Amino acid sequence: MFTRFRSMPVTAMAAVLGCALMTTAAPAAAQDKPKKEKPKKGEEAKGGGIAVSKGFIPAAKKMEDASKAKDAAALQAALAEGQSSATTPDDKYLVGFYQLQLGILNKDQASQAQGLDAMLETGKTPAENLGVYNFYSGNFAYGAKDYPKAIQRLEAAKAAGSTESGLAPMLMDSYLNGGQIDKGWEIAKAGIDAARAAGAKPSEELYVRPAQAFQKANRTNEMLDVLAMRVQDYPTPATWRNTLYIVLQQAAGDKDMTLDILRLMKATNSMTQRPEYLEYSAMAVEAGFPGEVVAVIKHGQANSVIPKTDAHFNGILESQEPRAATDAAVVAADAAKEATLKNPKAARSTADALVGNGEAAKAIPLYEAALAAAPGDALVQYRLGVAQALAGQSDAAAASFAKVQGPRQRLAQLWTIRAKAGAAPAAPAAAAAPTTGS
Repeated sequence: MFTRFRSMPVTAMAAVLGCALMTTAAPAAAQDKPKKEKPKKGEEAKGGGIAVSKGFIPAAKKMEDASKAKDAAALQAALAEGQSSATTPDDKYLVGFYQLQLGILNKDQASQAQGLDAMLETGKTPAENLGVYNFYSGNFAYGAKDYPKAIQRLEAAKAAGSTESGLAPMLMDSYLNGGQIDKGWEIAKAGIDAARAAGAKPSEELYVRPAQAFQKANRTNEMLDVLAMRVQDYPTPATWRNTLYIVLQQAAGDKDMTLDILRLMKATNSMTQRPEYLEYSAMAVEAGFPGEVVAVIKHGQANSVIPKTDAHFNGILESQEPRAATDAAVVAADAAKEATLKNPKAARSTADALVGNGEAAKAIPLYEAALAAAPGDALVQYRLGVAQALAGQSDAAAASFAKVQGPRQRLAQLWTIRAKAGAAPAAPAAAAAPTTGS
């Protein structure tokens, strides 16, 4: 389900970073004699001047020549000389710069990271380069799982105005992996909000990684909050299943709640395994809803999860179809009786049967009557919203679900998303071959 971000491959990093350096003039290399020991007036403010010490000049010249010739061996030797003779921040900045060039030539990520660190630590990096240098230093730290350093560098890149597309996801993931889950989620949420405001679909990783972090921290409710947001932008059977399966685990032992969760799984086409149909059909038989039993088995057959030759399910159909026909007639007759509307318990049970029989619109007035008699009944309030959603009354359903309190509040939230999305997402094009037997 969950995947970890990958840092940029070394070769891709070298190419991108190399291009960035090509657009920035290399710091002034030493000449036979330095014109000045310090940058010209105003030059330092622009970030355009590096003035090396006199004793560093020979090594600096060798490093420059080797770098221009792309001679890695010569550059390595010159760097060794430069490291021993560098005494000022400017000298050390040049050593870092050419260490970076050597890393690019050799496609050596460690060398590139060392060069960037050396440059940044001198405080001499030109302002216009702070964003890109900090970003790539943060990327290297992220790849090495040094999350505190990655956070430090990536925050610095952000402050310097970096517009790298990978910055926010990598910073988010660094916070998450560093144990600062709330900060990571804050960054992810900002990215989600920005994408939605721009009319774009947020990256799915902005949901996946925080959800994983919340899961590891046993913060299940917050994990489900994230997954509910994810299913709004990615309302596929797979994402619905992923979310509802976790909700299903929480309901272990509560048959009534489990049946309601399975109903939502059916409504979102996220039932993809035979055992789910076994559990759903068994519970519906036990609850006395033969029409719903038949409907769920035929749903499984239509989605190719249940083969039409499945002896177990065919046996259930053989016993339940005659009952479903009889029950449908009785339920229709009861729904038309004034006495049913005046009896809250009868109204609710009749409405439940109508929904199971696929007649959600007819169930709505019965639920409303039951709710009028017991305004605080959270179960009736919830099932009224379900009937309205299945009947296509999305606004009314959302209003009903907003009033649901208690254990079905999470289901009400998810049903609201389903109601606003309209019809159920299409079932997967191809399902794994189901097993047979009881």
